[in-house]
Amino acid sequence: MAHHPIYFYDLDAPYGEFGNFYPAPIQLDGLTWSTTEQYFQAQKFVSHKKQYRHILELATPREAFDYARAHDSLKRSDWNDVKDDIMFKACLAKFQQHPKLKEILLSTGHRTLVEHTENDSYWADGGDGTGKNQLGITLMKVRHYLSHHHNDHHSHHHNDHHNHHH
Repeated sequence: MAHHPIYFYDLDAPYGEFGNFYPAPIQLDGLTWSTTEQYFQAQKFVSHKKQYRHILELATPREAFDYARAHDSLKRSDWNDVKDDIMFKACLAKFQQHPKLKEILLSTGHRTLVEHTENDSYWADGGDGTGKNQLGITLMKVRHYLSHHHNDHHSHHHNDHHNHHH
């Protein structure tokens, strides 16, 4: 039904594309990242070039996640203040830079998006609904943004067109 939430987590399940481990490379900050996960984890170490570069060179999102966790003591002190904005920036880039993924996201209409796993109670629902589901919330913000800005590239042409008529 149109109003039921969409649960996502496993990459090979429906809407697996919404997960941060999904292989959709993004260009951000002048670099190419293999996943949003890799970009997100690297941002914890913006003042530690060695760790930042190391994450950039890791082959899988799991390695990026594990490496960041192992070096948690070096994580930037303002992380809790900036992580939501960083996640939004990464997810927006992913869906803007991959038209097929954008199509899937916009096809969800106004349905609630929920990252469903007991492994995470901040980004996901904690498995039992008690988690914050911050990734789901972020993706709904991205969806809202894209559904209101999807004509950006065309608007200039339309304006030029109108100007010639006056």
